This record gives sequence, structure tokens and C-alpha cells, in this order.
Amino acid sequence: MNLCKRAWWRLTGAPGKTLMLVGLFFVVCTLVLSGFLIRSAAARAADSAKNRVGAVATMQLDVNGLLASGKNNGSEGSGQNPGTIGSAGDLRRDLVDKICKSSVVADCNYTADGAAFPTKTTKLYQPVPVPAGQDTTGTDLFKVDGVRKLGEVSAFRNGDSKTIAGKGIGPDTKRNEIVVEERVAKENKLEIGDTVKLKIGELMPGVDTSEHEFEVIGIYKNGTADTGQYVPAMMDPANQLYTSIEGASLLGGRTTDGGGTLKSATFKLTDPQDLDRLKDDAKKAGADLQIFPISVNDKQYRTLVGPIAKTANFATVTVWLVAVAGTIILALVVASNLRERRGELGILLSLGEKKPKLLGQHLIEVVACAVIAIALAGVGSQFISEAIGNKLLAGEVESANEEAENESLPSDYSDTSGMSKQGDDQPKTDPIDSLDVHLGPSDIAKVGATGLGIAALATLVPGTRVLRLNPRDILTKGN
Repeated sequence: MNLCKRAWWRLTGAPGKTLMLVGLFFVVCTLVLSGFLIRSAAARAADSAKNRVGAVATMQLDVNGLLASGKNNGSEGSGQNPGTIGSAGDLRRDLVDKICKSSVVADCNYTADGAAFPTKTTKLYQPVPVPAGQDTTGTDLFKVDGVRKLGEVSAFRNGDSKTIAGKGIGPDTKRNEIVVEERVAKENKLEIGDTVKLKIGELMPGVDTSEHEFEVIGIYKNGTADTGQYVPAMMDPANQLYTSIEGASLLGGRTTDGGGTLKSATFKLTDPQDLDRLKDDAKKAGADLQIFPISVNDKQYRTLVGPIAKTANFATVTVWLVAVAGTIILALVVASNLRERRGELGILLSLGEKKPKLLGQHLIEVVACAVIAIALAGVGSQFISEAIGNKLLAGEVESANEEAENESLPSDYSDTSGMSKQGDDQPKTDPIDSLDVHLGPSDIAKVGATGLGIAALATLVPGTRVLRLNPRDILTKGN
């Protein structure tokens, strides 16, 4: 007799047991498919977050590394300041420009800090007079920052400052071009195209004390209002000037060779895992990473994908547990059914039926139940996995938010202005709090392979043990 017919008669003749097998497979396949869908959704979300924020690597001088390298020679001096760190501690713009061309760098920026003394023709903005008897020797200066792109400075990026006339600083800005704040412009009656004269903001011996001319190419407005109280000039946002890297290096008393001397450089990576490739490219460009180490700040990426990665890990563990537990439970059920059908097996064997065909009949029965269950699981798993995934993710997001509140704010390596020391200047990033679940052919294929694998194991393992007996043993032996 055809084993497929016998399998069909058995399935239709015992609908209760058939439904029980289908139900068990449905539960197993639904949980396994939900786990696959959650993992797939988490992987898509992580890739999207990776492409959106990447990671920021920072390169800057490590004084301890410089001293350990033995390249420092204080007697040589640096730029116009003899007796300081030395030229080996200068992070040159031309070197960083070479690193910016690396294939793993999506964008880069750098900053240089400096200060400038006012002159007879260029006055500081001081709405409140200096208190009597207070020494202002080290604070009566303009704060001058050299930037690659003014729009990447945190104050402009966050909307606290905005350009109201002219243009900002860009990669092609000349050394003698400058952007001033609106109040300084009014104090000195400056307009676009006017010239301001500044002195190098250093008091060390040997520093050039002549006046340097800068052309005003832009005027910006800072949103911080006057306090009505005395504030040291250098601390007043109105006295913040922006210029090119070379201009800031000049006013900071450092060398302008190689395009100027940087305080730090930041590189936005397309992938947080590309740090090693960036370091290799930096070495090829001629950078000494002992003196100028590169460290990555992937806080935004970790904030976005941290909870979803934990959810995906939980889903992976669930898939394995359900698969193993489902195999064991179904094997026990099949073994119980085989014991109940000992008489049927003995009769068929005594009539000359081959043992592999009998085992094949049971395998067809179980596989048929599995196929029905897989089809039903495919219909409902997308909704179930989305509900389960979002519930799990909500718990992880809540835990992540609590950890973030208790965590002290670290240095903001992504702040390209060089002004901020805290991470609150970085644009706020909220964790991914929802899963976009899509059921695709690959997911059905994976759960189908898993379900059929479970069906085969659950049938073959107990079946081979029973069919080792001969017909007489099967018919005469008790349970």
C-alpha cells in the first residue's frame, strides 16, 4: 500500500492528534519566526543608524605620548614661542587634510584656538566698566577660534548663533579673513569688507607685537544677551571671533607652516568599526599616533542601537531555546504515538512492508503537520513579533534612559568648535524605540528549514528505536 495514502488516512482518521501536532508546531514555528523577524528588524535598524550617525574619531596632541616618544625638544621652540613644547607637538593642517581623504571618512573638521589683543582701532565690547582695582591683563582679549566650517561650530549647529551678514568661515577662507559678532561690529562701526587690526594674544618674550590686519567677511549674532554685570572680555560671547586655521594660529602665537596648527581634528566615520582603517590611513599620511592618538566616540551610535541590540540578542537566545525545547517535546509526542501504534507497525512489518517505508510514513505525517503550522505561523508572526519586539524594546529603552540619566557627561569629542567640554552640546539622540518588522521569503525559508529539521529529528530519533525490533517482538512484547 502507498505510504502517502496511509499517512493521509492516519491524519484524517485521528483529527484530535493531528490538531495537537499542528498546534505544537504552530507555537514552535511562531516563536522561532518571531525571533528571526526581530533579529532582521534589529539588523536593519542598526544599519540605518550606522549610516545616519556613524561615529566621530578625534585626533589631538597627547603630551605624555610626545614626552615618551623622545621627539620633544623644548629648546627648539614651536613657531614664535621658544622654550615651549616644540615643533613635534604641532598638529599641522596639511597632515589632517591628507587623512580627511581616507575612504572611511564621511566628513572631517578641525579647530584651532587663539586670542588677540585689541588695538587703537579695534575695541573690545565691554558694556559694563571694569571694577576699580581689578587686574584684567590676561582677560582683556578677543577669543579667536579657527575653524574649517563655521556651520559645524556647536553654537551655529544648535541655532544659538547665526550669520546675519556676509558669509561664514569655510575650507577656502584666507588667513586674513574674519567673522565678528554683531555687538563688536556696532562698537567698532564695522561693515562687510572693513579691516580690523589685532595683536597676537601672547605676552611671552619674542612674540610679534605688531598689528595684523583682517578683513571682515561676515557678521554673526550670538543669542546670549548681556547680563548687565561685569564679565571679563574674553568670557563675553560678544568678543568671540572666528577665522581660518592659519589666522587663529597666527594670533595664537603658533606656526602657520603647513596651513596652520590645529588644536584637534574630528573625522566622521561611515562605520564605527572603521577606526583601525582610519589609523592605518593616518600612518600612511605620516601621522605619529603615539603623539597624536586617534580615539573614537561612538556614543550616538551606541545610544541609538544599544537597546535594540540587546533585544536582538534576547531574540537569538529565544530562537535556540524554542528550537531545542520544541524538538524535545515533539520527539516525546511522536514517541508516545509510536508506542500506541505498535500493533499497526507489527502487522505491516509481518505483511512485508519495509522498515524505512514505515518510518517514511510517520515522517510524512509529521512533516504535513509542520507545513500547515509554518503556513499559519507566516500569517500571524509579523503582528506577534512586532508586538513582542516592541514590548521588549520598550523595557530596554527605559533601562537605557535611566542609565543615561545616572551617567556623568563625558567630553564631547564630536564638538568641532573646540569650545564645549561637555556632551550636552552634542545633538540629543534618542534610542530607537520601535521595530519595523517585514516578513520576507528568506524569513519563511529559515523558519521552514528550522520547522522541517525539528520534524525530522522528532520523528527519526524515537522511530529508529522502535523499528529496531522485529515483527514478533513488536506484536508479543508489551509496552
